[in-house]
Amino acid sequence: MNGPKFDAEFLDGLEQLIRWRRDVRRFRTDPVPNELFQAVLALAQLSPSVGNSQPWRIVHVASTAKRAAVKANFEQCNAVALAAQQPSRASDYARLKLQGLDRAPLQLAIFCDRATAQGHGLGSMTMPEALDYSVVTMISILWFAARARGLGLGWVSILDANGIASDLGTPNSYRFIAYLCIGWPEEEHEIPELERSGWQARTDLGRYVVHV
Repeated sequence: MNGPKFDAEFLDGLEQLIRWRRDVRRFRTDPVPNELFQAVLALAQLSPSVGNSQPWRIVHVASTAKRAAVKANFEQCNAVALAAQQPSRASDYARLKLQGLDRAPLQLAIFCDRATAQGHGLGSMTMPEALDYSVVTMISILWFAARARGLGLGWVSILDANGIASDLGTPNSYRFIAYLCIGWPEEEHEIPELERSGWQARTDLGRYVVHV
């Protein structure tokens, strides 16, 4: 059986998708059709995972009360983060738009089930953190699948993980990985917002390869 052929047009489109994948914080409030949401989730489900364990657990946070708890969690953590900034950076930090919790129509809390029996411990017995890495890989696929359909995704990381797990009532075996906001972006940019705001430019720092 022959595999698919990815021609130059496809590769160009893939490069554009990667370049235009942004961490979105500014959303329109228009709802995301459920069939579109399900299509994005279906693609994310094809993500690779250690031992084919598929340890990701997705909590759709839809209730007003639960969203308010997440917002309160963010505000508490953000106040601590602001206080920890150097005086020369504090005002810049305070101006940053760091989340879209008030407007994103879809909000997902992503967990890793560290107790999953699927995969029979292959790979994760020696490196249990590989389960977490598998979940992050799924998030990346979800991000690209959403972006390819015109949706924006924002990853909110200024949160207390234990507080999120408690507020959402997840099992003890679930480890919190990410809180995602998904919806239609207010604006489109190729350049990351943190770079546009002057917080941090993209560099080649992570490109270095050490040969041993």
